[in-house]
Amino acid sequence: MSGSQAGRTRLAIALAIIYLVWGSSFLATKIMVTDEPPLIAAGLRFSAAGLLLLAFAWWRSGPPVISRMELRHVLAVGFLSVLFSNACHVIAMQFVQSNTAALLNATPALWIAWLGTLGRRRSDLSQSARAGLLLGFAGVILVLAPKGGFQLAGLGWQFLILLGCLGWSLGTIYYRNAGAANPPMMFAALQMLAGGLGLLAAAWVSEGSLAIHWTPRGLFAFAWLALMSSCLAYTAYAWLTMHATPLVIGSYGYVIPLIAALLGWLLLDETLSWLQIAGMLVILLGTALVTGYLRPMPRIPAGSRPQT
Repeated sequence: MSGSQAGRTRLAIALAIIYLVWGSSFLATKIMVTDEPPLIAAGLRFSAAGLLLLAFAWWRSGPPVISRMELRHVLAVGFLSVLFSNACHVIAMQFVQSNTAALLNATPALWIAWLGTLGRRRSDLSQSARAGLLLGFAGVILVLAPKGGFQLAGLGWQFLILLGCLGWSLGTIYYRNAGAANPPMMFAALQMLAGGLGLLAAAWVSEGSLAIHWTPRGLFAFAWLALMSSCLAYTAYAWLTMHATPLVIGSYGYVIPLIAALLGWLLLDETLSWLQIAGMLVILLGTALVTGYLRPMPRIPAGSRPQT
C-alpha cells in the first residue's frame, strides 16, 4: 500500500470511529445525566479517560512535553473543548432530548469551517461553502422550533448546547493553530485531564460535594463515554485535526445527528417534529455545501506529519 493510500485509509478509519462512537454518545450522555449528577459524572469521565490515555501515550511515545507555552495550550483547549463545552452539554441535556442535542451538535461543522478561515493555518471558503454556512444556520432555527411555537424556557437549554458547540469549535481551531509540542494522543490526554479536573472543581463549587451513587445503566453509560467516546474517539479526532482540512474535520456534523436520532428513537422513544426534521435536512444540506462532501475526499500527501 502506497503512502497516499495508507493516509487515506487512516483518514477513513478516524472518520468512521468518530461517526459511530460519537453518534452513540448522545444516548449514553442522556442516560448518564438522567441517573447521575451531571458535572460530577462528566468530570470523573474525562479525568479517568485522561489518566488512561496519558498512561498509554507515555508508554508509546515517552513523557509529555511540559513547558510554559505547552501548559497554556493544554489549559486553553481543555477549558474550551472539555470543561466549558461539556458543562454546557451535560447541564442542558437533563432537559433536552438526545436527538435534539445531536442535531444542534451539527453546528460545529459550520463554526469550524468559518473559524478555519482565521489563524496561521487558515483555509479559505468557496462561494458554495459560504452559502452553505447561511443555509446551515437557517436549519438551526428550524431545529429550535418546537411543537406549539417558540418558548423561551425551552430555548434557553438549547441555546446552552449551541454555546457549548461554539466552545468546542473554538478549542478545535485554537489547537489547530497553536503548534503544540506534544503529539496528538498525548495532547488529547492532557486536555481531557485538565478539563475533567476543571469539571470536578465546578461540581464541588456548585454542589458542595462529589458524592455519586451509580445505577447499573448509569455506570455502563459512564464506562462507554470514558473508554470509547473519550479515549478512542478523542484520539481519532486529535489526529484528524492535524491531518485534515477544517472542512473534513467538521464533516462528522452531518453523520452523527442521523445516528443519534435513530438511537434515540429506538431506545429512548424520542420523537422529532416534522419542522425539526426539516431543519435537520437543511443543516445537513448546508454542511454538505460547506464541507464539499459531494466532492472527492482530498488526498493526504505521502509521509505527511502534523504541522507544529
